[in-house]
Amino acid sequence: MLRPLPVAGRLPGLAALAAAVALAGAAAFAFGQPAVGPVAGRLAASQAAPQGARASATAAYRDIDRSALAEGVVEAVRQSTIAAQVAGRVVAMPVKAGDTVKAGQLLVQIDPRSAVQTEAASQSQLREAQANLANAKASFERSTQLAAQKFISQAALDQARAQYLAAQAQASAAMANAGVSATSKSYTTIVAPYDGVVGSTDVQVGDMATPGRSLVTVFDPHELRVTATLAQAVLARADLSAPIAIEIPSLRRWLTARRVTVIPMADVRTHTTQVRLDLPEAAGLMPGQYARAAIVTGHARALTIPEAAVLRRSEVTAVYVLDANGQAQLRQVRLGEPAGNGLIEVAAGLSAGDRVSVEPVRVGIEDSGSPRS
Repeated sequence: MLRPLPVAGRLPGLAALAAAVALAGAAAFAFGQPAVGPVAGRLAASQAAPQGARASATAAYRDIDRSALAEGVVEAVRQSTIAAQVAGRVVAMPVKAGDTVKAGQLLVQIDPRSAVQTEAASQSQLREAQANLANAKASFERSTQLAAQKFISQAALDQARAQYLAAQAQASAAMANAGVSATSKSYTTIVAPYDGVVGSTDVQVGDMATPGRSLVTVFDPHELRVTATLAQAVLARADLSAPIAIEIPSLRRWLTARRVTVIPMADVRTHTTQVRLDLPEAAGLMPGQYARAAIVTGHARALTIPEAAVLRRSEVTAVYVLDANGQAQLRQVRLGEPAGNGLIEVAAGLSAGDRVSVEPVRVGIEDSGSPRS
């Protein structure tokens, strides 16, 4: 078991270390101390003594979840990379990366002149085919009447029928070509497929767009998820029905997954499986951010204290243990894994029932200014 470190007395070297820890804590306090976790804060408040006394919490055994950390990346559920479908020069791009767009809003305009001329030619061909069809139809009807009166042969009637059917086919083909031309013309105007945010623009005005070339990327910021990679051995033990906490380190926030989807395929090289965790809406989230998911793999009973009670300075990890008179003693501890809700597991150095200060910086300042015996 780890031995306690007295603040002063018989071991002057350790006393000096404790004083240095306290002074370093004072400096950290002067320049701003991170906010404590929600549960740790409530514990401190609920167990705080009257003014002048030291706020504390009691080390106790609690049922905690054992979790495996899975690293992943935030991505949009709906994200579209819009590419050109026709060739042409980019003549307008009224949006830029970061802009919010509505469904149907113009994103990129490709020079439509060639497409307009092609459509006009197709319409002319359609009108010609329709005129030929009308003429062939009238000729066939006259031939039918003449054949009924035995004025023309059956061969002449068959030829008139064949010309009429050919004119029908040509008119249908011309109509289809006109439709293709109109569709190609519409491809010169690229609009947003849904409400979202422009993630990136890959061309500038004056660039040449070719079929398949990426023009702009749009995503929906209201539907985000984390795609994490999980080892198959861990997945076999995972309790996916339990709440999954997701840490976004860049935001210093923890979120709870709304829904979990396991991709039913494993990577043959890494023997891992992708897990998709749908996120609730939160300010600051964006695709590409790094994330860590704590997936529950079991349960245990462990000795825990609030994380706010832990003092970390250089290689020292310690807590201030309070005796019955409220006097503090700096004691080195060995910590386990975070237990969630502002708590952390203590592997060695404390016993159940020990009272620890949840304001170690304040205690260090007070003890460093008090007379030594």
